[in-house]
Amino acid sequence: MVYNMDMLEEVKDAEYHIYVISDATGETGETVALAALSQFKKKNIVISRIGNVRTDEHIRSIVREVAEVHGLIVHTLVSDRLRRVLREEAHMYEILTIDIIGPMLETFSAYLGKSPQSKPGLLHKIDDLYFKRIEAIDFTVKHDDGQNLRTMPEADIVLLGVSRTTKTPLSIYLAKEGWRVANIPIVLDITLPQELFFVDQRKIVGLVIDPEKLTSIRKARLRHLKQELSSYADIDYIAQELDYSKNIYRKNRWSIVNVTNRAVEEVAVDILSLTVGKDRRV
Repeated sequence: MVYNMDMLEEVKDAEYHIYVISDATGETGETVALAALSQFKKKNIVISRIGNVRTDEHIRSIVREVAEVHGLIVHTLVSDRLRRVLREEAHMYEILTIDIIGPMLETFSAYLGKSPQSKPGLLHKIDDLYFKRIEAIDFTVKHDDGQNLRTMPEADIVLLGVSRTTKTPLSIYLAKEGWRVANIPIVLDITLPQELFFVDQRKIVGLVIDPEKLTSIRKARLRHLKQELSSYADIDYIAQELDYSKNIYRKNRWSIVNVTNRAVEEVAVDILSLTVGKDRRV
């Protein structure tokens, strides 16, 4: 089987010609066609993918080309008008067509009680958003707990906080929404990295929590790790840590968010409001 061959000789020698037509990239139509063709042992098949088909004349010229090689058309045209033009032209030349998207749009329309938007390329836009989220997650994992400080200024949001103030869960949640997040631990009497001050200061949010709540969380953490209680879970030490962090936030005029007894989703809304503003779309 030959896929997307541009070489003229191979096209001439092919016994079967399948044209995948789309008003977007044509990737969906080609994938479906290849999946179906995998059930056949036929060789000498050429698949020609033609994307960005948006006009009646383009449809007509393609149909004429298909007619010359006695080919078949597979299409994913979301425009009802273009699908109608294609049906009429193909019928005139006695060309077989497979409409992948049309029947689905009609069925969904009946089920949902709404007409489709008929806008080409929407799936591609969804794919772009998907890949943006994947890139954000990758960035966030690499910038967890003070890692890769050199590229930290590329973050959309930077979270600060003492240990166990949900920096990592918040970072991952925000990353899944498409935001690149870095988080930096605050340790008592340890100077913050200088790279932090090369970041747009409006992106920085300091996290705080009730001392007693944090004590409970840290004790549970130590029990889970089967470690003995230490100053890490001592309320007096924790109070010092939190005071130290709050003084840093106030000194640098960084936004502060309290995470005590709050869901990650709820805190994330506050963080986005402070760093990104009301328009929180990626």
